[in-house]
Amino acid sequence: MRPALSLTLPALFLALLPGCQRTPAPDSGVAPGTGTVRGERALAHLQHLSRDIGPRVQGSPAEAQAREYIAGQLRRMGYQPQLQPFTVTRRNAAGEVQTVTSGNVMAVQPGASDKEILVVAHLDSVATGRGADDNASGVGVLLEAAEALRGKSLPHTVRFVAVGAEESYSDGVPGGFRSGGLQGSSFYARQLSAEAVQKTLFVVNLDSLAAGDHMNIYGSAGGGGYVRDAALELARTLGHDIRTSPGLEGEFPAGSTGDWSDHAPFSRLGIPYAYFEATNWELGDKDGYTQTEKVGSVWHTENDTWEFLNAEFPGRTEAHLKAFSDVLIRLLQAPPSR
Repeated sequence: MRPALSLTLPALFLALLPGCQRTPAPDSGVAPGTGTVRGERALAHLQHLSRDIGPRVQGSPAEAQAREYIAGQLRRMGYQPQLQPFTVTRRNAAGEVQTVTSGNVMAVQPGASDKEILVVAHLDSVATGRGADDNASGVGVLLEAAEALRGKSLPHTVRFVAVGAEESYSDGVPGGFRSGGLQGSSFYARQLSAEAVQKTLFVVNLDSLAAGDHMNIYGSAGGGGYVRDAALELARTLGHDIRTSPGLEGEFPAGSTGDWSDHAPFSRLGIPYAYFEATNWELGDKDGYTQTEKVGSVWHTENDTWEFLNAEFPGRTEAHLKAFSDVLIRLLQAPPSR
């Protein structure tokens, strides 16, 4: 998703700590204990969030239902999910205020060190379509990685964070109520102490992974791009065709991207990022907004449904979820150092 950034408002932080680790089994391309091929669980989560729950607008009952589903899945895996509620303020042209509640869902897999890696995906969607690509796909991969790594021996602690209210809001009425996006990730980033920022090695942002013609991984400009480079090398090693951006003149350099998704609040704190996305930089204004040669953009349209993706691009969603899950899991098991 590619919205504009806005401010967030303080709210209560509720947290529970996860349990201890178990002795891990070696990783494979099969989900542990099920015989499931990598990516199949991510697909099941995508289907449930988009087909069974549907549009998950910030502050709506459906967004709350998505949080409950994610927390329930994490609990089933053996995590103790953490809930971080926050409020979103909407304003209209008359200066009237409307306040709604959103929230983030978090789970922690302890590692051998106190250094941390964040994995972020937004759980909400716009009202149009059903949010299959944007962003049930990202949440699906987050949950797949969380399940694959539960109880594994990891070098660093991993925090899985499904954030709310990433999408901006408009009630569709001229002069009506509106609010900006990136609310959940901005709220989470604002709660980080200086010490927590220093302990955070990098953030992986998962957003809109299914529809685009090409899989991409972007990263911080300059020295912070080491996370992107490591992820791209992993993709090559695993046999996945994953690319990066050519850059946009006057906006951001090659290999990087804009500030329209949940990596941005962390990047502003100086935390390096890797941003996983599927799109086609060769189309339209060559800014990454046009995702596919066949149908143009899917995100934020009535076509953002599992049924449309499956009919128009058979096999693409499954292939993308498998590839991104593969790379993410390996990246967390063997993270790069500067």
